Amino acid sequence: MNFLRGVMGGQATGSQPSGAETIHKLCDRVASSTLLDDRRDAVRALKSLSKKYRVEVGNQAMDHLIHVLKTDRSDSEIIGYALDTLYNIVSSDLEEEEQADSEEENTTKHSDDVGSQFAEIFMKDQENVTLLLSILEEFDFHARWPGVKLLTALLKHQGSQVQQIILVSPMGVSRLMDLLADSREVIRNDGLLLLQQLAKGNAAIQKIVAFENAFERLLDIITEEGNSDGGIVVEDCLLLLNNLLKNNNSNQNFFKEGSYIQRMKPWFEVGDDNSGWSAQKVTNLHLMLQLVRVLVSPVNPPGATSSCQKTMFQCGLLQQLCTILMATGVPADILTETINTVSEVIRGSQTNQDYFASVSAPSNPPRPAIVVLLMSMVNERQPFVLRCAVLYCFQCFLYKNQKGQGEIVATLLPSTIDANSISAGQLLCGGLFSQDSLSNWCAAVALAHALLENSTQKEQLLRVQLATSLGNPPVSLLQQCTNILSQGSKVQTRVGLLMLLCTWLSNCPIAVMHFLHNQANVPFLTAQISENLSEDEHLVQGLCALLLGICIYFNDNSLENYTKEKLKQLIEKRIGKENFIEKLGYISKHELYSKAGQKPQPSFSTPEQMLFDHEFTKLVKELEVLIIKSIHKSSEDEKKEEEVKKTLEQHDSIVTQYKELIREQDTQINELNQQVMSLTSQNEHLQSSVMQQQLQIQQHKDQYNLLKVQLGKDSHHHNSHNETVQVNGIQSEEVCSLREQVEDLKKQTEILKGQLEERDYVIESLHSGQLAVMPREQTASDGITEDQTSHLRKELESLQSQLQSQSAQISKLQNEKRELRHKLEKATAATSSASGDSGGTANSSDSEVKILGLKKDVDRLKEDVKALTESKASMEQQLASANSTIAILQTDKSKLQTELSESKKEQDDLLVLLADQDQKILALKSRLKELGEPVDDEDEMESGDQDDDVDDSHGDDDEEDEQS
Repeated sequence: MNFLRGVMGGQATGSQPSGAETIHKLCDRVASSTLLDDRRDAVRALKSLSKKYRVEVGNQAMDHLIHVLKTDRSDSEIIGYALDTLYNIVSSDLEEEEQADSEEENTTKHSDDVGSQFAEIFMKDQENVTLLLSILEEFDFHARWPGVKLLTALLKHQGSQVQQIILVSPMGVSRLMDLLADSREVIRNDGLLLLQQLAKGNAAIQKIVAFENAFERLLDIITEEGNSDGGIVVEDCLLLLNNLLKNNNSNQNFFKEGSYIQRMKPWFEVGDDNSGWSAQKVTNLHLMLQLVRVLVSPVNPPGATSSCQKTMFQCGLLQQLCTILMATGVPADILTETINTVSEVIRGSQTNQDYFASVSAPSNPPRPAIVVLLMSMVNERQPFVLRCAVLYCFQCFLYKNQKGQGEIVATLLPSTIDANSISAGQLLCGGLFSQDSLSNWCAAVALAHALLENSTQKEQLLRVQLATSLGNPPVSLLQQCTNILSQGSKVQTRVGLLMLLCTWLSNCPIAVMHFLHNQANVPFLTAQISENLSEDEHLVQGLCALLLGICIYFNDNSLENYTKEKLKQLIEKRIGKENFIEKLGYISKHELYSKAGQKPQPSFSTPEQMLFDHEFTKLVKELEVLIIKSIHKSSEDEKKEEEVKKTLEQHDSIVTQYKELIREQDTQINELNQQVMSLTSQNEHLQSSVMQQQLQIQQHKDQYNLLKVQLGKDSHHHNSHNETVQVNGIQSEEVCSLREQVEDLKKQTEILKGQLEERDYVIESLHSGQLAVMPREQTASDGITEDQTSHLRKELESLQSQLQSQSAQISKLQNEKRELRHKLEKATAATSSASGDSGGTANSSDSEVKILGLKKDVDRLKEDVKALTESKASMEQQLASANSTIAILQTDKSKLQTELSESKKEQDDLLVLLADQDQKILALKSRLKELGEPVDDEDEMESGDQDDDVDDSHGDDDEEDEQS
């Protein structure tokens, strides 16, 4: 400071130096001084002069200040002074002060222009921004806070350039996100302002900021500050959230998937006493409602909007908003924004619309929220913006909600009118015929939305009868609308009624017939169209032309006096085709038409501008071209077109039937494939079990053979020690007969084994072939169920086991027969030798004992032969039953093969017929194109899809043929 006093106060006798000279000397001092203290003092002096001599300091000192930032990084104090000086040069926050100084010095430059120019000079070298980002990593308060302010000012003037530099800078966005975690609130709050400017209009930076956990940090700050009761910091957080989410589908999805919507519910908790809200709370709540609308905006992708709407209902956010809607003491602008928010939360969501229909106001008696809102809409004393919000809410409630449309129209029908309560239909009729033109327009548009894309309600509305005055008969709602039109009311009223009639009559020939049945309607429309009226009446003329064109295009020629051809002749004689088309074009050429078509929400600055509805503009775009083509068509062309349409409808019905048949066949094929797969798996399982059983049988056979050898050795040893016995009393004839029976049994057993093997082979082939592909339903219908098949399989297995046991018994009997034969031979030899021996009497008693034993053995053999004979008879019966079952299965197999070939032949015939029908349809559509009629591309795509389905089904049939 001694140097500064020397420069500015050392020339007492001479003139004082100017500001530019002082700044020049200070810049020289910064550039040439070797002492850090001298440079620091010079930079501090430049900071103090930068507010008053902003241009001079910027022109002379900017380069020196940037050099200080590069070379004196170790001293945070001089860095802070340099950053403050640069901020004063670039910033436009001192606009008022600069403007006052500019009046004294007669300068013509504005503060914003000066700041923008210096920011551009600073941005010429991109390294300056990189240098500034590196300074922000310093935790020292004197360097970090001025750096945040300077970077924010640069973003205001050179936003896109700074954003690109930060994007390519390593960890550039991450460094700035660290500011939100700074414990010093002033740096954190200014960091919020910096991130607002950084994320503005740059989707890439918005995504990076979001994935740097910005949502979590911002919501934590809002909660810490007290939600809607917080201060300016909450407002800054909400503005940053709005920047990150608006028109950024990726961030919106990330916000929803991160369960951050659930954390918004506490924001809208209000008490019973809502009086005396502060201005900051109103601002905060307004921004919170806007944030909800960003997530469910109609311009978002339908899938994302629907997902957010579902989440808001599940977490209770919609219920909380409806509580604010029905609360008392809520400020008007918050109530209006809440109505708009609820509108977009329920728009197109059936669940949310049903909930909103169930909401009741806390009145006595309770009234539905829809009725309370409609009372505000038709009340001319309510604010204009509130009435527009209620209309938008009613439109969103009815959007793609046929159930709600039916409930609204039902309140107008004679059978459902309740004289003791006010319904939505009564309020709409009251507003439709009131003296307030804005109420007329709003009620007409609201009623038109109850009819959009709903032919059933258009026909139901024809039943509505209105009592005009005492003593006069009631008139229909349609007739009353035309009566008010003919009376020449205000333009806004007539426009609303004409939009209602156009919506009502479009796509509804019955309503067109009722409208033409009144003899005064067509002359009124032709008179309105043919007259040369003022420019204010052009819109009414265009709507009358549109209404008359709808009566022509959707005319079913049921009234002889007003057929399509006669109405065309009337237009040509009274109006002229070219004049009619010109008047029809007045609608789309109106200055408010394009504005209304931009977004669904009505946004008008004054009530007089409310002339068009968003959905009506879409209807005009759709019908205008069709009406012009219909006017130019001749009667012959129309007849041909009707014939073609009828033929197409017939063919479409045939194609639809074939499609349904093919779908059914595909379903059946899929079911059969599943059954085949299940039966195949069962077959594999059974085969594996059979293999296991065969292995077990083989093991048992080996064990049996081993035991048989051992028993043979034991019996041979026993026979060698037996003494000779006498076999008197045993006759050789009996032994021979036993031998013959044994031989017969052996032969019959071999025959039975061969027959069983043959039957097993046939049954296995049937199981692996026929039963594997036989559908469960067909098997049951032919008398053979799966239970019967499994029972037959079990019986065959038991029969095989019995045969094996019989074989074992026969082999045992053969062994015993051999032993008996051996004994008989010994006994015979002993008898012959003992006939001449006198001493045989001594052993006679022993021989008799042995002979008795042999007799017992013979008796036992007889019993065994008898048992074997009985078992043989039973086995023959079982074989007979198995033969009959096999014959039934073979018959069923032949039947199924016949039915399969017949079904394939029938399907081939159907495919050929379907191809012929497709060729005819394509020829007819090409004929329509030649006649100039539009043909929907969706039909062509459906035919292509149909061909693909046919090919796929044909491929499936081929695969089934290969499998069978």
